[in-house]
Amino acid sequence: MEPQNVQVAAVTTGLVGDIRVLIGEARAGLATTVNSALTMLYWRIGRRIRAEVLQGERAGYGEQIVASLARQLEADHGRGFGAKNLHHMLRFGEVFEAEEIVYALSRQLSWTHLRSLIYIEDPLKREFYLEMCRNEGWSTRTLQGRLDSMLFERTALSRKPDELLRSELATLRDQGAFGPNLVLKDPYVLDFLELRDRYLEKDLEDAILRELENFLLELGTGFSFVARQKRLQIDNNDFYIDLLFYNRRLRRLVAIELKLGEFKAADKGQMELYLRWLAKNEQEPGEAPPLGIILCTGKNREQIELLELDQSGIHVAEYLTGLPSRQLLEKKLHEAVTLSKTRLENQLGPTAIKVK
Repeated sequence: MEPQNVQVAAVTTGLVGDIRVLIGEARAGLATTVNSALTMLYWRIGRRIRAEVLQGERAGYGEQIVASLARQLEADHGRGFGAKNLHHMLRFGEVFEAEEIVYALSRQLSWTHLRSLIYIEDPLKREFYLEMCRNEGWSTRTLQGRLDSMLFERTALSRKPDELLRSELATLRDQGAFGPNLVLKDPYVLDFLELRDRYLEKDLEDAILRELENFLLELGTGFSFVARQKRLQIDNNDFYIDLLFYNRRLRRLVAIELKLGEFKAADKGQMELYLRWLAKNEQEPGEAPPLGIILCTGKNREQIELLELDQSGIHVAEYLTGLPSRQLLEKKLHEAVTLSKTRLENQLGPTAIKVK
């Protein structure tokens, strides 16, 4: 090939790469713009219908108004404006009242995301999923999976009084900062390990490492694997941490101990030793102190409360190797959340938890 042709080919190759990037950016921007415009349109339609239906004596036959409106709009603009979708828009307009909030959401989340979120009745639970979607870039499939697994109810955050819950969500929204309460769970659902009825701690550890990707997903946001059986030399004795992880969101090491039986008070001393060794020998400048997670098959909540484990940076959680029915899990979590909130509010008192 002649030198001139070589030069032309080289220039063309570079241009093609640059132009492809520009096209990709333009398409992404166009998709965002289109999604934002449609989301705002749906919200405005919902608000308009809501204002009309609630006006005067019309609330009694609001369903007839929506049905009549849907027939006419569907004939002119297609199935996207059928009765079912108009009800979604109406609900959207009811849940979010401020246009500026909807506009900000429309730039970050798709209509499909929002359509799932608007039917969450509890405002704090809805805000939790909304902020996690925004900060973690969840796909709609991931969001649905998190909803199905009752992620919010399993986080430590859900067990806090509402004022503290609002405070942490506000910090996440305004600063994008994650606290341990947003990351830690109870229980952890490890049904993907497919363990039989009888197994040893080593079997549990082996299964976790075989299914490390799924285990990381269940642990939650920001976790990365560091070591198995991390060796600690203290005096002339060797100790071993079952599993060691790092969480980039929390900027701290997380030690995990696996227990086949129920939590015992002695487990606290063992984990405290590990955390202090990690703080002295492994913690890097700028990192927060290490956290410990003790995974066990059961625990006595009053015993854990008396040991004041939270002050030691230790989280005790149950793990489930088989997924119970949703009804049973829902009942179990509801009872645990209610009990934890009541106890914490009694400890703190009504004035201590107010957020200014």
